[in-house]
Amino acid sequence: MAGFVNIRRDVDDKFYRYRMPVLLTKIEGKGNGIKTVVPNMSDVARALSRPPTYPTKFFGSELGAQTSVDEKNDRYIVNGAHDATRLRELLDAFIDKFVLCGSCKNPETDLIITKTELIVRDCKACGERTSVDMRHRLSTYILKNPPKKKGKKNKGGHAEAPSPSAEVNGNAGAGENGEAEGEGGSDDEMTRRIKAEASDLHTESQLVVEGWSADTSPDAVKARVAAVSAGIAGLGLAGGGDDDSEEDADSPYTQLGNWVKENPGASAVEVFKKVQELSIEKKHKAVQVLAQTLFTGEIITEIPIYLPIFQKMVTSEKHQKSLLGGIERFAGLEHPELIAVIPKILMELYQADVVEEDVVTFWGTHVSKKFVDKETSKKVRKASEPFLKWLAEAEDDEE
Repeated sequence: MAGFVNIRRDVDDKFYRYRMPVLLTKIEGKGNGIKTVVPNMSDVARALSRPPTYPTKFFGSELGAQTSVDEKNDRYIVNGAHDATRLRELLDAFIDKFVLCGSCKNPETDLIITKTELIVRDCKACGERTSVDMRHRLSTYILKNPPKKKGKKNKGGHAEAPSPSAEVNGNAGAGENGEAEGEGGSDDEMTRRIKAEASDLHTESQLVVEGWSADTSPDAVKARVAAVSAGIAGLGLAGGGDDDSEEDADSPYTQLGNWVKENPGASAVEVFKKVQELSIEKKHKAVQVLAQTLFTGEIITEIPIYLPIFQKMVTSEKHQKSLLGGIERFAGLEHPELIAVIPKILMELYQADVVEEDVVTFWGTHVSKKFVDKETSKKVRKASEPFLKWLAEAEDDEE
């Protein structure tokens, strides 16, 4: 049976309160079907008070590997052969980014998603709330799969994990001296709650600190203006959809495109507020307009900045197709020099769970004249072949 280690492995104190099982790995399969199974992922995650899917997805993101989760049979898999030492190092990184309090470095935290969709670590030790890196791909997964509330049961019928010090150390629900705390909590607990609630008032300013901004250099602004000028003029060519209308000056889509053109340095938060102001946050064509107008020649570095917008707005297959159509017009008509990086663009959107495998595969294998002319459509889809091949091979490996 595996032993236990300190959750913070940089702490040598053998009496350190917070401990977890040593992460175990098992290599299965061979050739292209080889994979690494983590047999005790549930136990490790329970000690960290996090769903086991979170560290699993973190491993996949950091290693650039496909992951698969079978919660019913308690199977957590990372494609490829990865030794235990490497995964333990990545687990340390996960703990630092998504478990430890950013203020006191105590692991007794809960993940909370604020009303502005910012993920924060709520520390039960010092009462501080510190935000996680919203640009990390795992943050996207957490927003779509938020942690369940304590005491609730998950799909498998198991109660959610207790705090890091509980169960592993046998002192669940007890104070530092082993005395149970009352339901009402102490005055210190109340103070911590007040401080925690107050921290929510600063979430918007924290978003700016987290790097939700766009490139405002003269070259980037010039490229953005040129792209938008060409793009807005042709938005009406997109056609299709039950919310399409004549693209005149009063159209909310034209207004949105013009606003992006006039505000090249707008942050993701500001852009989404403008979309809400125009009451088109649920419209699939708004997704196309943003995909066509938000980016410049530096689209690969800009996608992570604006991903939160698309993660919020892309809610159906129709939205996904409009997003791909906007990218198709952006690269195919306005920035043909970027057709070569279509696979990278698709990879960013796919790994952020913005587009699904079936949708992007169908799009990439069916030439369409809905958004661009037939020849341009062929060029874009031809360029996407390396990504589609990767998708197919990853699917074969999992099977």
